[in-house]
Amino acid sequence: MADSTVIKPHGADELKILLLEGKEKEEELKKAETLPKVTLSSRETGDLIMMGIGGFTPLEGFMGHDDWKSVCQDMKMADGTFWPIPVTLSYDEKLDPGTEIALISGETEEIMGTMKVTESYQIDKDFECKHVFTTNEDEHPGVQMVKAQKDYNIAGPVKVLSESYFPTDFGEIYMRPSESRKIFEERGWRTVAALQLRNPMHRSHEYLAKIAAEVSDGIFIHQLVGKLKPGDIPADVRVKCIDTLVENYFVKERVLCGGYPLDMRYAGPREGLLHAVFRQNFGCTHMIIGRDHAGVGDYYGPFDAQKIFFELWDGALECKMLPIDWTFWCYKCGGMASMKTCPHQKEDRLFLSGTMLRKSLSEGGEIPAEFSRPEVLAILREYYANLDEKVEVKLHGAATGEAKKDKK
Repeated sequence: MADSTVIKPHGADELKILLLEGKEKEEELKKAETLPKVTLSSRETGDLIMMGIGGFTPLEGFMGHDDWKSVCQDMKMADGTFWPIPVTLSYDEKLDPGTEIALISGETEEIMGTMKVTESYQIDKDFECKHVFTTNEDEHPGVQMVKAQKDYNIAGPVKVLSESYFPTDFGEIYMRPSESRKIFEERGWRTVAALQLRNPMHRSHEYLAKIAAEVSDGIFIHQLVGKLKPGDIPADVRVKCIDTLVENYFVKERVLCGGYPLDMRYAGPREGLLHAVFRQNFGCTHMIIGRDHAGVGDYYGPFDAQKIFFELWDGALECKMLPIDWTFWCYKCGGMASMKTCPHQKEDRLFLSGTMLRKSLSEGGEIPAEFSRPEVLAILREYYANLDEKVEVKLHGAATGEAKKDKK
């Protein structure tokens, strides 16, 4: 790592990889079959895999009480290491310190890993929600996740034994931090900007990526392939859309596509910080933060995720924010623009958002040609045409250009 041109991982000189391989994995799997079993939620499974591949460096396991409380309240672990969102495992009873358990995917029933319990503790779920999501409202999908947790958290170091179905189902898109780092090194990229995606790329996403490409050596289009809320477009469809867009509209030597196995938490500003933490572990020097990053509904102002980066203390995080203003199609400008570059009026602009796109497609509405590339729209129209059951998509202020609250 000393001679590498790639940024160091967060809080460590090297990636903290907890995924076992070879004989060591075989022996731990045999042992796991004899241990008491604890079932993981989808979110917990994704967190475990990220610890396994080094994406959550420097974490060594699920957080204990002191780390949980300090992360919620102060965005740092008990030892002072910056971390913006708790990474915890819940269970319906206390377990004695020293107990060894097998961690089982609730989705596939596969043995995902083992853990040696160091402590069990109860948490104040309202306290966590208020700090992490800034709300306790049950309609918030992240709040729902926390309140659905069991009565106790169990903490301890983990050994990871599987990456679940992600490597097989997503092929080359699914990527470990060691793999992206190697590619950045081989390409000689010293500055790498990450674009977070949970939607197919519409023209605003494309514009963000190309702005970043002008000031970076390369762009890492890094898409979530874990679970989303009902009504969001599934990962396999998004991957197909993004691959098509990159193939036709990007300089291939300047872009890399990857996927990571987390569920969305919809934590807005806090999740933007988490995105930057693990992007640094994947080798990125910058994190693109645009309008309503990782937001949901009207819970966050359109630029709250930018504001929180400016509030960090010196040395908290090496991966820097690349802030970008509202972007839209301007009919008078004849192309994509932002509030910083376009002098025209609201009626001259088409505001683009994933929420608006999903709503129009799900309701069979007309999609303006300026909204997305034709190749992408063709894929999405086919997907929605074959849906047996559609979920109502609600518009919110940041999706329409009418922000409920703007704290910029």
